[in-house]
Amino acid sequence: MTEIGRPNPERPNIVLITTDQQRGDCLGVDGHPVVQTPNLDHLARSGALFRRGYSECPSCVPARRTLLSGQSPVAHGMVGMTSAPWDPAHTLPGELARAGYQTQLVGKLHMTPARKRFGFENMELADSTHSGGGGLTDNDFVEWLTRNGPVEGVEPGVAHGVSANGWVGRPNHLPEHLTHTFWSTSRAMDFVRRRDPEAPFFLHLSYIDPHPPMTPPEFYYDRFDAMDLGRPKVGDWAPRFDEPVRGLDINAWEIRLEDQLLHQARAGYYGMINHVDDQVGRFVDLLRRSKLLDDTVILFTSDHGEMLGDHNMWRKTFPYEASARVPFFLKPARSMGLPADVVRSEPVGLQDVMPTLLEAAGVPIPDSCTGRSVLPLATAGDDGATGWREYLHGEHAGQYDYDAGMHYLTDGHHKYVWYTQTGREHLFDLDADPDELHDLSAAPGGGDLAGWRARLVETLADRPEGFVRSGELVVGRPHHHLVPAEPLPV
Repeated sequence: MTEIGRPNPERPNIVLITTDQQRGDCLGVDGHPVVQTPNLDHLARSGALFRRGYSECPSCVPARRTLLSGQSPVAHGMVGMTSAPWDPAHTLPGELARAGYQTQLVGKLHMTPARKRFGFENMELADSTHSGGGGLTDNDFVEWLTRNGPVEGVEPGVAHGVSANGWVGRPNHLPEHLTHTFWSTSRAMDFVRRRDPEAPFFLHLSYIDPHPPMTPPEFYYDRFDAMDLGRPKVGDWAPRFDEPVRGLDINAWEIRLEDQLLHQARAGYYGMINHVDDQVGRFVDLLRRSKLLDDTVILFTSDHGEMLGDHNMWRKTFPYEASARVPFFLKPARSMGLPADVVRSEPVGLQDVMPTLLEAAGVPIPDSCTGRSVLPLATAGDDGATGWREYLHGEHAGQYDYDAGMHYLTDGHHKYVWYTQTGREHLFDLDADPDELHDLSAAPGGGDLAGWRARLVETLADRPEGFVRSGELVVGRPHHHLVPAEPLPV
């Protein structure tokens, strides 16, 4: 192995592409009936598609901590959506930089404090399409757009007026070449052109879309607005509405929209994914023309999903497939000798990204990582699955008022959910019921409810919040966004 800190030109380049709030089913290759993602589909078929990829804590900041550190949420200490300084001992870009990689971020990082590099040698940072509270220096895209855009003022990226967390869908007021997605792609391409030619590179290309506002360029909105976009999936256990509700907060998480508003939201969401896909195609074409594609590992995923009206819910933080499942695929470098057209159903998570990419680079995986490399799974046979995790654990502290905090377990075939403040449980058969329409915990017999409950007891037995006592789950224990350093009093 090459000495750490010395560049090895034989190491593959590594590109991590992430979207924000993209559902796991929103890929054409995953069978979505509407979304158009031909470029992402081709990359997925060029390697291994993991159809049971999950966000262990499905909201922005904790999910991105998991991506950067290769650690489960409880290991890195954030199990809900909040903001707090963080100083991890090991990060994905940090380990690659130590190994001689040139490391670059373009787009969203969403870490505190802003501008801390976490191992990136250089960042072109844009956590949103607005400047936020810290001024233009916190957002390179907004600063660029203010200089180059057609809209006067300091907030040209949000001049459409649509909420950055709401369900309103409409075309963007900006042309394609002024969107965050186009800007991020252009800056990533510029990095590839200007990189150090004698060092391998790690590029994290981090898009904001399809996170709301659901405002794609007009072409993409019109394309999906003209289609039949189907209806949300609503389980027999979900909150019920006799009729659409008017007058609620634009940012509401629990709502049934009128058909026209629902259609517009979905057209905006699918349009943004299509826009990202075209821009990924633009970036990959540069790699191809530069004769870099064969020598580059590309891993694609998202920080979490979007309920998009399923089960009469919107936004994220929920344990359900629409919120917790994410796209996850790996296109290997040719030198790795891995096959194409591999599809796996084992549960993988965002904590597995760092170990996977470090192994691909031939860089030691720190002991701090709780995730595992998925490279053994990226084969055509079953041998790579030997010893893989039995199930994946996820959680989120209370964010909205729907039963507050939750934990979930999944083995890729079933999913068990337990809400910490109410004790509500779900058990879903993901093979027979992938849309989670029927809660087996409420059915006669309840499936293997006791067995899954016992697995969660084992998982949470040593948690400082006191979720387990005398071998039983305890309802009502504190479930805060940051894991307490010491056991909480009973």
